[in-house]
Amino acid sequence: MTDAPHTCLQLNPEVREQLWRQVAQVIEQYARWVPSLPVAPELSPGKIRAMLASCDFEHGMDPTAAVDFVARGLTDFQVHTSHPRYFGLFNPAPTTMGIAADTLVAAFNPQMAAWSHSPFAAEVEAHLVRAFGALFGYPDADGTFCSGGAEANHTALLTALAQAFPVYLSEGVRDLAQQPVFYVSAECHHSFLKAARLTGIGSAALRMVPTDNKLKMQEPALRAMIRQDRKEGLAPFLVVATAGTTNAGAIDPLTGLGAIAAEEKLWYHVDAAWGGAAALVPELRPLLDGIHLADSITFDAHKWLSIPMGAGLYLTRHRDILENTFRTQNAYMPRDAAGLDIVDPYQHSMQWSRRFTGLKVFLSLLTAGWDGYAAAIRHQTAMGRLLREELLASAWRIENDTPLPVVCFSAPGGDAQSIVRQIVGSGQAWISTTVIAGRTVLRACVTHYGTQPEDVRALVSALNGVAVPV
Repeated sequence: MTDAPHTCLQLNPEVREQLWRQVAQVIEQYARWVPSLPVAPELSPGKIRAMLASCDFEHGMDPTAAVDFVARGLTDFQVHTSHPRYFGLFNPAPTTMGIAADTLVAAFNPQMAAWSHSPFAAEVEAHLVRAFGALFGYPDADGTFCSGGAEANHTALLTALAQAFPVYLSEGVRDLAQQPVFYVSAECHHSFLKAARLTGIGSAALRMVPTDNKLKMQEPALRAMIRQDRKEGLAPFLVVATAGTTNAGAIDPLTGLGAIAAEEKLWYHVDAAWGGAAALVPELRPLLDGIHLADSITFDAHKWLSIPMGAGLYLTRHRDILENTFRTQNAYMPRDAAGLDIVDPYQHSMQWSRRFTGLKVFLSLLTAGWDGYAAAIRHQTAMGRLLREELLASAWRIENDTPLPVVCFSAPGGDAQSIVRQIVGSGQAWISTTVIAGRTVLRACVTHYGTQPEDVRALVSALNGVAVPV
């Protein structure tokens, strides 16, 4: 067997070996250096475009120089979500094994459409679906990996429509006798608004149910809205609860909402993209009581499990619903596995060809185990408690009520947007704003498994330096 020739697409072994060493060195240096970097970059489109203008696609660049160029760009011009003082939007530092897995997937490039093309990869993902399904109380779960929570929520909407209106799959919304409507919390993720548009039922089909003073969906309001919609000739088909809202970490009353959905014969979906990881920690698991009642669940491993982007999961207790929703007939896909007890992934999800998403979850879980992850989540939760305590001790006001490590807070009389601009602009930390009860407040979430008390206190010190709570 001879070595492949040196071409622009397939470099020779000597160059490849040098390149792999360089890439490994870049990754290791970044992992070591990131705590010393400014958390946020200078926002300068002009500088980035000038940098890119030096790229010459006509003649190409030396491979090692090209890697250096990209590493410099990523170092200088991105928010470093791997920084322990990034208190942001569920983009945690990735696990070491997750990084290794993504590298292996890029190299082996398994095809995840047909089971027969990569049976190991397909079975790894099926194994993970069963494992996470059991974690949430599904004895015989089915599911699929997704690009993220938005795709998983979109899948939930599609499966609920397919269950309630079988004709929808062949004839679309034009053949429905009544306008479908579904119910979400006023604090839900806005991927449901996009999904309503993309499924063709329209954003008017989405009903925002009011929340209580803890930002949880109100059960009496949901009952009243379903009753009123039926009276007006509309067709309710889905209730969506949230287990850990993006804004403030609120967890809807999962058992009560599940009971309402069952009484009304509606599909029940729980969006647990972030908060679902509480199921791994015994003392936090009761927060998710009632999640087993759901017909389907969204869970993002790339959030609290610190998996590299993106690794969403759609889980369901209905073994046939995904195939009923996505099955197609075609002449060109392989049939090598016909007669075996398998499902081709492309017949099971919105996607066709895609990456082996599950490997980064599998390798991370295989090395850390459930207990390792429980310890990491427990630590982050403790850092969230410490942040609340430190803020209260400095006379800031806490604006949300959740055991999850997301803290919404304010300085009475202070301008939240100005405070965020100063903190982010300083490079000391990254926080954001959100809106609660019509008021703009500050938001900080402990997303990094390595965040320590000194990082929390550094954030509070920085806040105290730009605003004087009263």
